[in-house]
Amino acid sequence: MAFTKDMNHGPGLQWPTPANRIENLRPNTPVKGLEVVVLRMYPQRMIVSPSYTGPVAAGCGRDETGLVGLVFWADQINQVSVGDVVRINAGWCRSRDGALVVSTGKHGTLSIVQRFDA
Repeated sequence: MAFTKDMNHGPGLQWPTPANRIENLRPNTPVKGLEVVVLRMYPQRMIVSPSYTGPVAAGCGRDETGLVGLVFWADQINQVSVGDVVRINAGWCRSRDGALVVSTGKHGTLSIVQRFDA
């Protein structure tokens, strides 16, 4: 994992050099290699739909170029903590109420790049 040398934002925090950035996201397009710091996670809720039944949680994240909404599904909810740097691969980007939202969807993956150590 590469780190930018000029983007130090506080003690011990450096932004990873992502394959994609929030500023490059567009609604209704795939997300490939987006790395963000999770700023907030909202309480999970249960949804029932023809394509998915189970827990879902909303959140928000940022990189050095902006903010984005996040959607966490099932096991992802307990894997991720506020402050973690996560990478979303093969996900999607949508626009909801004028704000960009990204998720892994059914076929994408979410991985922890760096854990937040309090």
